[in-house]
Amino acid sequence: MKLYYAPGACSLSPHIALREAGLPVTLEKVDLLAGRTETGADYAAVNPKGYVPALQFDDGTVLTEGAVIARYIADLAPHAALAPKPGSFERIRLEEIMNFIGSELHKAYTPLFLPDTSDEGKTIARARVARKLGYIETIFADGREHLLGEAFSVADGYLFTIVNWSESRGVPLDAFPKLRAFMARIGARSSVQEAMRAEGLLQ
Repeated sequence: MKLYYAPGACSLSPHIALREAGLPVTLEKVDLLAGRTETGADYAAVNPKGYVPALQFDDGTVLTEGAVIARYIADLAPHAALAPKPGSFERIRLEEIMNFIGSELHKAYTPLFLPDTSDEGKTIARARVARKLGYIETIFADGREHLLGEAFSVADGYLFTIVNWSESRGVPLDAFPKLRAFMARIGARSSVQEAMRAEGLLQ
């Protein structure tokens, strides 16, 4: 398998999942602005959507959409227990929170990455992100260490990846102490450290 990624982008989530699962994978960095991979390939030929991640299998088949890729990785490696059993209500809870992260939280950050977003637009976007983070904070109110309880899942890797953008985008986590503690816990995992180091995000 080959994972196409951009350092620190949402592709970090399936990258973490792959390392948690212990699945062999090669990495190919993508310059999203140039639309080229580090080997000079036209990335649009791999993923016409133009964004990362994309997971390419040995037969050439390509799977896109980070949250989908992460869940598929979990199913490829049931021994790693990265997701509840398919068909269970616990699995539906995983789908529920990953859908929230993808459709609500992830997208709320988008204006903060766009160069043409006005200062007023960025202020509105930061407030919108903070409201979403406020909801996440309530999930940890019962003392749980992970989104689904005590066990790490691909949802935790996805949340870590997205919330990791906060400080650099002007959304401090001071108002969310439980979420900040979560970020420290997940950031200390060996899989996360390895993935971030491989992407050049850590020394």
